[in-house]
Amino acid sequence: MRKVLVCGAAFAATCVSAVALPTASQATTPQPTPSLSGSAPVTPPPVPTEEPAEPGPSTGPPGSGSPGPSGPETPSPSTSAPPPATGSATGGVVSGRAVMVTPRPPKQASYAYGPAARQRIDAYWRPAAAKAKGAKTTGAATAAGKAKAAVKPGPAVLVLHGGYWLEGDKGGWKYFARRLSAQGFTVFAANYRLATMAQWPAQRNDAEAALSFIKKHAGHWNIDPDNIVVVGSSAGGHLATQLGTYGTAGQRVRGVVALSPVNTPYLAFQEGLKTSATGGQRKLRRAVTQLIRCTPIEADPTCWKRVDDANSASHASAGDAPMLLMHSTGDFVPVTQSTGLAAALRGAGVPATVKTVPGKMHGPALMNDEHVYPEILAWLKARTKPR
Repeated sequence: MRKVLVCGAAFAATCVSAVALPTASQATTPQPTPSLSGSAPVTPPPVPTEEPAEPGPSTGPPGSGSPGPSGPETPSPSTSAPPPATGSATGGVVSGRAVMVTPRPPKQASYAYGPAARQRIDAYWRPAAAKAKGAKTTGAATAAGKAKAAVKPGPAVLVLHGGYWLEGDKGGWKYFARRLSAQGFTVFAANYRLATMAQWPAQRNDAEAALSFIKKHAGHWNIDPDNIVVVGSSAGGHLATQLGTYGTAGQRVRGVVALSPVNTPYLAFQEGLKTSATGGQRKLRRAVTQLIRCTPIEADPTCWKRVDDANSASHASAGDAPMLLMHSTGDFVPVTQSTGLAAALRGAGVPATVKTVPGKMHGPALMNDEHVYPEILAWLKARTKPR
């Protein structure tokens, strides 16, 4: 929504605020990007399903900065002091005009990337500004057509929510997605089948399917299918590191940012058995058994095969995606969940950075630390090529 504030002052200021109608941030089908080769077939545009889901309620009071169950905190309305009046002074009367414009929200739409109800993905994108290098002011229509083709495809971020593989929703990351879209990224937030609905590796399969959907329709958002980074939190962080290591994932994603990732579910199961285990760790232990549909203390080869497959470090190899792995010092998913994975990646020649921040924050709440989001943004920009 764009707001225009016009102020006039004669010692005591009076203001009139005019508010325009909200811009079209509704779910609309993006127009396909013309093929630069002129010969490749155009992929049919993805069909939007429903409006992107709203994020769940924050666990704290409004404006407290407390994160919701699966996404970052809902930002409090920002306030700013009125700008100083400028202009000429005549007869003791100072007149001025100040204009404040709020950024337009990105376009949004929700799509189905599979037949299951949970196989849905939200897209947040901003149409690229049409700028043709060397275009003349005459022949506006021709110049506009050349400009559209001249805009280079941009980077994208796929976000995978957390929630013990048992809960959570893509809508909880809406504000994070809007924030990144303002930095030149097209952002996608995906749901996936939960452990109560399907046994591992269905969750990883869904994350792969969501990524494939984005790549297949990349032209409709003008993104580079080879310039995609994955961001995940907690259980979603586990799926993100799986995308970065499983199979030929290193050739499919440019990098992985994982906040409090449960990279080794078996380790989480063991920690949940300790008498000193927290409530979160005990819940995580039960979630692991639901995820793999067995208890990893049995002499069952099939069970242990799933346990090993769910361990992201077991898939680490040369060519995997570089990773930024973050935990808090008091996280109920401890940093040991990432040190093992990082060691395996480095042993294969893959860059991996493990960071800790003070406190007991978990998952998206890590971004309550003022240094975390800027570090994530800088890392994403270093791994991609934003517009």
